[in-house]
Amino acid sequence: MGTQTRLLFSLFFFLVFFCALTSWAQLCPGPPSPARLVSLSPLLTENIFVLGAGDRLIGNTVYCQRPKAAQDKEKIGSVQELSIEKIVSLKPDLILASNLTSRQQIDKLRAIGLRVETFGQPASFADICAHFHRLGVMLGLEAQAESIIAQAQAKVEAVRDAVAQLPRRKVFLQVGANPLFSSVNTSFTHDFIEFGGGINIAGEQRLGAMKTEQVIALNPEVILIAVMGSEDGLGAEEKNRWLRFPTIDAAQSGQVYLLDPDLVCSPSPLTFAETLLTVARLIHPEVANRRPPSLAAP
Repeated sequence: MGTQTRLLFSLFFFLVFFCALTSWAQLCPGPPSPARLVSLSPLLTENIFVLGAGDRLIGNTVYCQRPKAAQDKEKIGSVQELSIEKIVSLKPDLILASNLTSRQQIDKLRAIGLRVETFGQPASFADICAHFHRLGVMLGLEAQAESIIAQAQAKVEAVRDAVAQLPRRKVFLQVGANPLFSSVNTSFTHDFIEFGGGINIAGEQRLGAMKTEQVIALNPEVILIAVMGSEDGLGAEEKNRWLRFPTIDAAQSGQVYLLDPDLVCSPSPLTFAETLLTVARLIHPEVANRRPPSLAAP
């Protein structure tokens, strides 16, 4: 048998093997995507709906309020205090948890044979997108996740382009009141300031705890308040407190603003992009007056 003939036979058998392997992969697509989900995190609940899998969600926590449909799901307790019995009774295929759920409770769920996947706290917008993509893969919705991430990234880049040539302004982003807590550069909330054309006055701090005197000394030009409990008036109290310090530039100019803490502290990729646009407009009001079409509000 000549060399050319042997090569033709080798190519033939390779093609037969490849076709057989492809056919087998099509006949055996792998395990089905989980159809019964329990979410132990408001952000994970929101992301499930964003991916179009809200109909698979059979239970979540009392803090899962977004979107409105999440409020109608069976409640299994809070983020940190779960009813193991309730979760078991729902017979979930997959339980999604954040790092706020105790390791002990997660171990209990796993010990009785339930699948639990945990997500850490994102440190950046890139982390938010990576976590969202991981969730999409778990739910068999990778293509949808990638499309949504691409939309969010395009919106974020449009904001960054809009503020790129503007002077950076000093910003204090308050995410806690008692004790006073700020955004630091190890948190994704720092990206709101950085991408929005600001300088985070607490950016060099390792921890977020601050004293009022520190904020006064750093003299922010813009103060953004996103504290839990704003619905009970805590945010308004904090705003009025800062406005009473005439030596702070933000107080002098009246640039002390309240933000929705849910959108700031637990965003999906798209809500991050939308909240970033709000933040950029507050830091640089001129952005709202001359934004390109790509920055139009959704």
